[in-house]
This record gives sequence, structure tokens and C-alpha cells, in this order.
Amino acid sequence: MPFFLIRNDITKMETDAIVNAANTALLMGGGVCGAIFKAAGVHEMTEACFPLSPIKTGEAVITPGFALPARFVIHTAGPVYHNGKSGERDLLQLCYHNSLLLAVEHHCSSIAFPLISSGIFGYPKQEAIEVARSTIEDFLAEHEITVSLVLFDKESLLAGTKLHTSIEHYIDEHYLRKHKEVRELLTIEAMGLGNIEESQSVLHEPNIEQALSHLDEPFSDSLRTLIQSKGKTEVEVYKKANIDRKLFSKIRTGGGYVPSKRTVIALAIALELTLEEADNLLEKAGYALSHSSISDVIIEYFIVHKHYKILEINEVLFSYDQPLLGSQ
Repeated sequence: MPFFLIRNDITKMETDAIVNAANTALLMGGGVCGAIFKAAGVHEMTEACFPLSPIKTGEAVITPGFALPARFVIHTAGPVYHNGKSGERDLLQLCYHNSLLLAVEHHCSSIAFPLISSGIFGYPKQEAIEVARSTIEDFLAEHEITVSLVLFDKESLLAGTKLHTSIEHYIDEHYLRKHKEVRELLTIEAMGLGNIEESQSVLHEPNIEQALSHLDEPFSDSLRTLIQSKGKTEVEVYKKANIDRKLFSKIRTGGGYVPSKRTVIALAIALELTLEEADNLLEKAGYALSHSSISDVIIEYFIVHKHYKILEINEVLFSYDQPLLGSQ
């Protein structure tokens, strides 16, 4: 099952379970905790939490969701950040792992987390999201559950990091939307086109039906060949691609189904394709990477640099307000 970053109010998430960044006493607090108590019903949630308290840092317990859209609320107590050398990372990992285990034990197919300990508990946001991502990624390698991490401050994810600086430089060099008019005029001149209608016709990308009519083999066959040639299993590929098992089965079966561009890119990332190989796979589905799309330029950056962790790529796409890779 896939993992997604979402900007939303966690109390409005229609998932089987949401996670409360609780205190060890399981009392109504401020921030996310206070919002969840209020949305669920303060009296009902307080009564449900009372016999379960206190809990230790890193532990997780479950209650009904009451008036929330979610069926359950999983309460976990995150660590207070001191210096990063007092076991905070291990405790934060336990928060995510124990919450996920509890969700699976109660047959939840979906769960939404806040960024635990990143508020008044002082955990640096960039470190907090890295702990969340790596812990959730490890869990999803063995379990089937859709996970959402609900965030509000997208700017804090990359700001000031070496990755952010490197990506900004790559975008400045390769992103062509701001030069679109100049590029189109140069293209028209180079092709000897004399009027706007002709130029628009040439520059317009062919639709999927036109593109597919020129393909040598179905996309599903090309995908099967690539999986075998890369020595990977199908389960490994769809999990690394952040794709739902049912969608992957639909793609794999064929029958003329053509996946979306972002799904094809996700498969290319999971297969650790070179840029040329990724271009070929996209062409099989009637797509192409474009330097007039900031999303495509970011994806190209990761492929060129052989950085194939899709959840990290999605963090960058999220910070630039771009669609994430994979499927829900």
C-alpha cells in the first residue's frame, strides 16, 4: 500500500484510524491533541482514555473515533527533543511502529499520522520527517496498509538543506517554462514555420491514442520484460513504486489499460532505470518527460543522480506543490 504526504486537517481525514500526538497522561492538550479531542467529543474521548493512562513515551493505545470521520484514534506519546543524543530517534521510531502495528491488529486498511513531536516537543522538522518516512517505509515493506502523513508547513521540509540547494540549481538550469516563449520562437524559426497555426500544430504533443498506435508492444509486456531484466520481483516493484497492489495487477494484466504518467514514472523509479530507459518506458505509454514541467525536471534530477527512493522524491514534489508519485 502507498504512503502519501498530505496538507489537511487530520480531524477531517476519512481513514480507518488517525494518530493523536498525545501526552503520557492521555489528557486533552493543545495543538493536534486538543483538536482531536474536540472533534471526537471531549467527554467521550476523555472517558475512553482514562483507563488506558498513563502510557510510556513510544507506546500506543487505541480508542474509538467517536464523532470523527475515522473509526479509531491511536494515541502515542512522542519524545521531547533535547539534543538528539538522548534516545529521541529510537523513541520516535517506536511511536510510528507501535501505532502501525496497532492499526494492523485492528484490521485498519488506512491510517493518518501528524508529524509527531515536531510541535511544542521541539523535534526538528527535517529530522522528524526523515524518521517518519524511514520507519513507515520499513513497515510497508512487510504490511499492506495505506499511510498518510498530514503536514502543514511544506517549506520546512527542504529549506536550507544541501538537497534543496542542488535541486534549485538543477531547476534553474533545466526548467524552461519561464523561457517558453523564446523556446517556441526558436523552434518555429528552426523548423521554418511561417504561421502560428502551423507552429501550434507541430509543438502540440500527440494524444495517447496516437502515440499508442506506433508502439511495438503493449506497456504490460514492456514492464514485465524490465522487471525480469532488472532481477526484481513484482511485489518489490509495486511496493517501491508506492503503488496499490490492485492497480499494479490491473497494469500487469494488460488488456489495453494505460496507467497515468505519474504511475509510469513511479514504476521507472522502482526499477531504478537510467534516464534513457525511463524515457523509453514512458514512450511505451504515450508520455515523455518535459523541461516545461517543474515536476518532470525534479524527477529527472533524481533519475540522473541515481537517487531512487520514491518517498524522498515525493517529499521534494510535495514541497514544490507538485503531484506525488504512486497511487491511492
